[in-house]
Order: sequence, then C-alpha cells, then structure tokens
Amino acid sequence: MTLSIANVDVSRETMADLEAFAALVGKWTPRINLIARSTVDSLWDRHIIDSVQLYRFAPVSLSKWLDIGSGGGFPGIVMAILGKTKHPEARFVLIESDQRKATFLRSAARELSLSVFVLAQRVENTEPQAADVVSARALAPLSGLLPLAQRHLKPDGVTLFHKGRQAQQEVADARKNWSFELEDHPSFTDPEARILAIQRINALGP
Repeated sequence: MTLSIANVDVSRETMADLEAFAALVGKWTPRINLIARSTVDSLWDRHIIDSVQLYRFAPVSLSKWLDIGSGGGFPGIVMAILGKTKHPEARFVLIESDQRKATFLRSAARELSLSVFVLAQRVENTEPQAADVVSARALAPLSGLLPLAQRHLKPDGVTLFHKGRQAQQEVADARKNWSFELEDHPSFTDPEARILAIQRINALGP
C-alpha cells in the first residue's frame, strides 16, 4: 500500500519510519530542544510534512544529499527515511555543529537503519562534499546560504531551501552579489512560505 504526503508517494514501511522518528524527536526534545517546545504538538505538519515535500525535487540519479545545519533532523533525517526506499544507494550527509544535536542525529540514523553520515562541525570548515542536493531549513538568509551551497554542490546540482514570507526580499538581496537560476515553489504547509530550488550559483565580480 502506498500513501501520499505532500505529493510524495510513501510506502507503509516509510510511514512507520517517519512515525518512529517523530517519537524520537518527542522523546529527545525536552532534553536538548531539537524543535521549539511550542511546535511539539504540531510536529507532524510543522516539521515532518514540511520536510517531506522537498523530496519532490530529488534528482532521479541521486547519489549524495547534503543537509546543512540539520538541527533536529529536518529535513535531513526525513530525506534519508524517504531515500531508504526511493534511492537505496544514495548517501545522506548531515552537518550539525551542535554536538548534542549531532549525537541525536547519529542515534536516530542508527535506530532507523539509515544511510546517514553526521559531521559535527561548521559548514564552512567542512571539506567540499560534491553533493547532488544541498538543503537547509531555517538556517540563514539566502545571501548567507549561497556561498555555503556553492562550496558543497556539484556543478549540475540543486539547492533546496525552505523560506518564509521574506523569500522574495532575500532573493532580491542575494542577486546583488550572486547569479543563479531559481525555481520558486509554494509550500504545502504554509501559504506564505516558499521552496527555493536554485542552480548554477556564481559570485558576481566586483
């Protein structure tokens, strides 16, 4: 049996993994604040479905997905759960500088048997990853994300960034110093939010 979440087909096994991950987040959050306490009751819509929708844009030939500033595993762990059946050969690399959160990410990956490698370091200090996809959620303004993404993205790769109501202003600000190709998609979980799919990132000259 296959279900659909945010236009992404999800198997019964994948759904069970998502539910198990939600339980882990609920269990760990009181100790290390994986997500805001105010969003615990809306965990499924606010964080899981919001993350799942990104997989609509995963390339068919996905081999490496890099999630930067992974925090509580949104979207990184959720992407790895989906990839377990959709791209079983793919590797998911999660960068999280907070050691406690990195410990949680490793624990979740182990319990759910995910192809996840966690780097507990700062994104800008990490060796270039040559990823097919670079994702980030609530990490930094677009102008700050682009140099990080450019460092770790394959030449034909794509970045997938969750952005809120200031998305268009962030794009305008970023275009002052960067050239890039942009596809702007509506979010399934927030009418004011956007998913920015960005490719061909290049710094503009002086």
